[in-house]
Amino acid sequence: MLRALIAGQIDKMERLWGYDASYLRLVLRVNPMSALKFGMVSQMVDPKAAPAEVIAAAKIVGTLAEDCGPCTQIAVDMAAAEGVAPEVLRAILAGNIAEMGEHAVLGWRFARASLARDLESVDPLRDEVVRRWGEAGLVAVSLSLTVARMYPTLKYALGHGRTCSKVTVAGIATPVVHVPIAA
Repeated sequence: MLRALIAGQIDKMERLWGYDASYLRLVLRVNPMSALKFGMVSQMVDPKAAPAEVIAAAKIVGTLAEDCGPCTQIAVDMAAAEGVAPEVLRAILAGNIAEMGEHAVLGWRFARASLARDLESVDPLRDEVVRRWGEAGLVAVSLSLTVARMYPTLKYALGHGRTCSKVTVAGIATPVVHVPIAA
């Protein structure tokens, strides 16, 4: 029963987002309870705690740190479904801070500084996130960054991360700039 329920959710996700979730099927086959728990991680993020652009930027930065295609695409598609404008998504993917808009720039900078463990930069950025959206916003942005890295990490660890692909925004292939995250 549990396997069938989770398999149905995986089927739905694949259809909705055009995403190959075969790695999740492996987890389901081996350990349904682990699959159930892993499937719940994205629900940890409160999408109302901060603007969609700041959450999207953190998710995309986190995904790009681990992935070169399908996971990045689903992160972009989900952000678009949350109302993030195509031009903002293209700017995030390109690392073009001049075109991101203030919310996305803050999320992008915060996520990158967090990943780099750059305390000198991340501390004032964290303070700004809290000033604008409170601790709930900080938790949402931080969890967005963390959760975004889990899916591609699991996918690659299980041997399913062999495909890089172009990322599209609103049907247009978009350059992705992997700006190194300095430590």
